[in-house]
Parts: sequence; structure tokens; C-alpha cells
Amino acid sequence: MKRAYFVTGIDTDAGKSIVTGVLARALSARGERVITQKFIQTGCDGLSEDIETHRRIMGIGLLPEDEDGTTCPIVFTYPASPHLAAAIDGRDIDLTLIGRSTEKLLQKYDTVLIEGAGGLYVPLSEAYRTIDYVAEHGLPVVLVTSPRLGSINHTLLSLEACRNRNIEVAAVAYNLYPPAPEPIVRDTRTYLKAYLADRFPAARWLEVNDRYELIGPDRP
Repeated sequence: MKRAYFVTGIDTDAGKSIVTGVLARALSARGERVITQKFIQTGCDGLSEDIETHRRIMGIGLLPEDEDGTTCPIVFTYPASPHLAAAIDGRDIDLTLIGRSTEKLLQKYDTVLIEGAGGLYVPLSEAYRTIDYVAEHGLPVVLVTSPRLGSINHTLLSLEACRNRNIEVAAVAYNLYPPAPEPIVRDTRTYLKAYLADRFPAARWLEVNDRYELIGPDRP
């Protein structure tokens, strides 16, 4: 069944681009027709740098859908939250462009992985946030987390935000780059997996190591 997933992070620099590229590569190796999309790109001029990262990890060159802007129809030059980047560039955020691009990609591909910009509550305007878009479009979430300090709190808050908005959590991806002390890695893994098993039993647990490899028994 054709489906789009929204890859979001517990905060900025959680590793969304890496995880998106790694998941796309793994699904492609399994025989699925998969492509990635960038929700909104900031701090860039022209082609989305995150799309370039996805393709590099996937081991492929740029696709026609990248070059014509379908995989990232909204790019702002200033490196900030989308609402501020849009204001600085003097442009509006036309969310219909994103939805139309996703639908266009689903006509050709089985799976579209949409990498978000920051976390779920990143504002797109004064009254509209990323989580609003995800909920309205019924997009299942892949939540990227890590073992760095504060990640347990941020992960639980993100998970509960999804529960409160009836958003499906398809998977939690544990990003092990950059490396963290092993006791923290081990304890955070144990705590979050137990939390998922108790409150989000349908969500899969995925891990990406520091060599950009999908590891563990729960690989797709």
C-alpha cells in the first residue's frame, strides 16, 4: 500500500536527515520504490541540502524530482524556524505545495519519507504548527531520538503529543551518532523501549549506528 511517513525529531539536530536517508536506503534494498521529501528547507538557496544528504546516504545521484523541486518545493535562505525564515525572505508558506508534491510522488513511488524541519511543535505561522499539518494529513510519524542528555524527556513529550492528537507513531529511531557514553546509551534504550512497549506497542524500535547503518532486530 502506498503511504507517506513524516520523519520528525525530538528537537533540532536529532539526526532526521541521517535517519531518513538510512531508512530510504534500507527500504529500497528490500525492493520498495521509495523516495524522500523535505517538508520545508531553511538556511539554503536552491536545492535542498537535506535532500542531497538523503541521496548521498542512499548511494544514488539526484533524481529528476529533486531537480524540478518536487521533493522540496519550499526553500528559505535564512537558517531559522520556518515562520521566521519565511518572514525574513518576505514570502508566505504555501502548505498546499507540500501536499501536492507528496501526492505527485505517491503516484510513482510506494513510500514517501517526509523529513520535517525540527520538532513537532515548530511553528509555521503564529497559529499553525508542524504537528497541525501532520495531524490534518493523517501522516504516521517516525520519531528520531538519541541518547544525548535530555532526550528521554523530549522523546516522551513528543510521544504524548502524538497520542493527544491521535497521530500514529510508526517507529522510534534511536540515532547513535554522535557517540554517547555507553551507560547512557544503554539506559536510555532500555527506558524508551519499555515505555513504547507499555504505551505504544504498535510502534517499532529502530537503531542507526555511527556508520549510518540500520541495526538491531527491528529493522524494516
